[in-house]
Amino acid sequence: MKSIIGALLLFLATLPAWASDSGTMLMAQTDLTELPLEALLDITVTIASRKEEKLSETAAATFVLTQDDIRRSGATNIPDALRMVPGLQVAQINSNNWAVSSRGFNHRFATKLLVLMDGRTLYTPMFSGVFWHYQDTLLEDIERIEVIRGPGAAMWGANAVNGIINIITKKAKDTQGGLLVGGGGNKESGFGSFRYGGKVGEDLYYKAYVKGFRRDELRLQTGEKAKDDWDQIRGGFKLDWEKNEQDTFTLQGDYYDGTSGDLESVTVPFSPYSVNREVPIESSGGNVLGRWKRKWSEDSEMILQAYYDRADDKSKFFEGFRRVVDTFDIDFQHRFPLRDNQELTWGLGFRYISDEVSNASNVSYHPTNRGTELLSAFIQDEISFFNDKIKVILGTKIEQNDYSDFEAQPNGRILWAPNKKNTLWASVSRAVRTPSRADQDLGSLYAAPIPPGSLYPGSPVALYTIVGNQEYVSEEVIAYELGYRVQPTDLFSLDIAAFFNDYQNLETFETGTPYFAGTAAAPHLVIPAMKSNKMSGETYGVEVSAQWKPFPWWRLMGSYTFLQIQLYPLDSTDPSPKRFEGTSPTNQFTFRSSMDLPKNVELDVFVRYVDVLPEFRIDSYVATDVRIGWSPFEALELSLVGRNLTGAHAEFKDGTFGVPITEIERSVYGKVTWKF
Repeated sequence: MKSIIGALLLFLATLPAWASDSGTMLMAQTDLTELPLEALLDITVTIASRKEEKLSETAAATFVLTQDDIRRSGATNIPDALRMVPGLQVAQINSNNWAVSSRGFNHRFATKLLVLMDGRTLYTPMFSGVFWHYQDTLLEDIERIEVIRGPGAAMWGANAVNGIINIITKKAKDTQGGLLVGGGGNKESGFGSFRYGGKVGEDLYYKAYVKGFRRDELRLQTGEKAKDDWDQIRGGFKLDWEKNEQDTFTLQGDYYDGTSGDLESVTVPFSPYSVNREVPIESSGGNVLGRWKRKWSEDSEMILQAYYDRADDKSKFFEGFRRVVDTFDIDFQHRFPLRDNQELTWGLGFRYISDEVSNASNVSYHPTNRGTELLSAFIQDEISFFNDKIKVILGTKIEQNDYSDFEAQPNGRILWAPNKKNTLWASVSRAVRTPSRADQDLGSLYAAPIPPGSLYPGSPVALYTIVGNQEYVSEEVIAYELGYRVQPTDLFSLDIAAFFNDYQNLETFETGTPYFAGTAAAPHLVIPAMKSNKMSGETYGVEVSAQWKPFPWWRLMGSYTFLQIQLYPLDSTDPSPKRFEGTSPTNQFTFRSSMDLPKNVELDVFVRYVDVLPEFRIDSYVATDVRIGWSPFEALELSLVGRNLTGAHAEFKDGTFGVPITEIERSVYGKVTWKF
């Protein structure tokens, strides 16, 4: 595996710093500093209502990262790019793990954020969250990342509780020719990618890519090595057939294989009861997706999509533990006008998930195999009044699943745009986070040791053990939102969103009756902590983002997020039920500056402030990233990126396994991008 990556990186790192002057070698990129703010606000998005509409006309807290944003950020992975989104909490745990959430409840295994890539759901049914260490693609091929803060379950279904991230890759038609990328630095040990796109006949476009990288390990706060180095190789393809003006077909797929290191606190029933051990995870998988889109007119279309996804993880943390998950999904939607001022969108969906688990001594699932079905239907009615100045949107998604049976997730939205400069919107929504395999079928997970004598004089060692609960139900939220967008001048825009979320049936761990277990050589008490739903809560806050272009060559962006979380345990025996009050920052600030300087030089600065995390005793910090880019000619770009230049800092802690906190260090890397 590593030899394959090494060969790829060696080839890309020795690319010649020259290119032909032929007309086919053009840097096909759009510099957003050259666009007026009005054009930026009119970027097309699909996430809010599953149709193309202007960003400025969405009745939701919507933000878009464009390809130019991603390129100029210097990010080398999707989570780091998401740091630019107002309202998101993105915290790096170690070299290959992140905690990503929206509007609170952040965690390594955060469960209230739905993530999609080209319409394919990236969550794992093992815990209803995202394994970020194998969610990747060629960043240069991402057209945009659309983000909604707040529920979107009426259109996208369960787990779209606090937000949705929709990653959209470029069409094959827009990636013609070749692309070579290579680079490396002190932490980004080496990375490289190759993509080529072409055309067959008049209407069939294709592209294929391969990429690989190696990332060096970080250090713990104690100075020890974190054992979290990471390597991966992946490849993929896309075929786009534009049969005629009405019909387009897409077939695409990806495959990946890699190893991600980790350092976990392993719980054992004998002295020293807890030891830190290097636990590499071998991950591989792939997917294939097909889509047919028929468009009859600008306001009438049909989309039929199906995909298959397979994920295979082998962990050395739980000796012998392995999970293989296969997902098949088919989705249909239809949009058409009912009247001149009314549009209806409806759809049906079916998903089948099959998983197979190999149990280990310190973690188990019962049963070890399970197949689950999800049936869904949605409908949304959009009515416009007064020449589209007022829009009323009503809709719901209805789902039937094997964990919580029937779920209805309605929403109502209203948008008022008295003129092109001002937009006011409000919404009320219900969304649920349905149970996962871990919630109901977890047989045991040794989470933490309790030393001898801690429970009572002479007590043996005890193991705090998490177990599932067949009676675990869906977590639910009723969300109230209010937003305002304004562009008072051609040079300045402002976006404000306020929210109040009322949660019920939040997760707790209920302590059960201890019992003896183990062998004669290692007897111990087991203290079961059963997953349950004995907590309610509320969150509220405000998210503000602004853009300003003082000069045609200079773009400034800033954001501020305020968040409060209040949780209320209901007769719970959970020893720490309110932990999520302190896992997301109360205050966050971001500032970005993008300059186009003479001689084709770009200067980008990204500064962010993140408040304290009381649950992990992590201090507030300021992080600064700087990128300098130079294009000696259109086909070639050279860049130098410095990350976390303000100093090393901690961002998060994996509270599940009690691992020491990792320091996110300063890093520098160089990058060469050549298009031909």
